[in-house]
Amino acid sequence: MAASTPSLTLAALLLAAIPPVHAASPRAVLPISVEAESSDFDYKNGVLVFTRVVITQGDARVEADRATATGLEFENSKWRLEGHVRIQAEGGYLSSDLATVSFVANEISVAQVTGTPASFSQQRGEQRAEGRASRIDYDLASGRVRLAGGAWLSDGNNDISGSTLVYSMLEERVVAEAGEQGGQPVRITINPKSPPGGPKDSEPGTAP
Repeated sequence: MAASTPSLTLAALLLAAIPPVHAASPRAVLPISVEAESSDFDYKNGVLVFTRVVITQGDARVEADRATATGLEFENSKWRLEGHVRIQAEGGYLSSDLATVSFVANEISVAQVTGTPASFSQQRGEQRAEGRASRIDYDLASGRVRLAGGAWLSDGNNDISGSTLVYSMLEERVVAEAGEQGGQPVRITINPKSPPGGPKDSEPGTAP
C-alpha cells in the first residue's frame, strides 16, 4: 500500500529554489500606523526611540518593547526592534528578542529576526506549520521565510531539519538547497498517525 502524502510537502523535499512571486503586494498602497506607549525624538541626531510600539499596515503587524528608527520616513528605512518582538503577516507569526524591519517604497518589506532561537508559525485551517532557527528572514512581499542556523520545521506530523530551510507561506512548500547545508544532510522524520482503534483509542484496562 502506498504511503500517504503529508499534509505539507515536507516529505516531498525539493532541492531547487522557490520560483519568485512577481505580483505586487496590495499592502503597498495602505497607510502605516505607529502607536507607542512613549516616544523620544532626537532631532539633532535624527533618531527616534519608541517603547511598547505597534506598527501596522493592512494585515501586517509588528510589536516590540523598544524600537529605534532613523525617522518616520518609510520610503527607505530600517527599524531595530528589541524585547518580545512579534511580527504577523499572511497568517504567519515570527517571534524573537531582536529584529530588524526594513521599509521600502512605503511598505513593510523584509523582517530579520534573531534569537535563541527565533521562532515561526503559520496556521492553515487545521494544519499548523512551525519552525525555529538562530536567524529567520521573512520577505513579506513573496511570503518566503528563510530559517538559518540549526533550522527545524514541522507541520505537526512531519519534521524536517537542516542548516538552512526556506518555507513559502503562499505555496506551503519547503526547500532545502544542497549548497546551503554545509555538507550536512537534510533530515526528514515522518511520524505516522495511530490508526483508529489503536492503543490511543483503547479504553483503560482493556485490550487494544
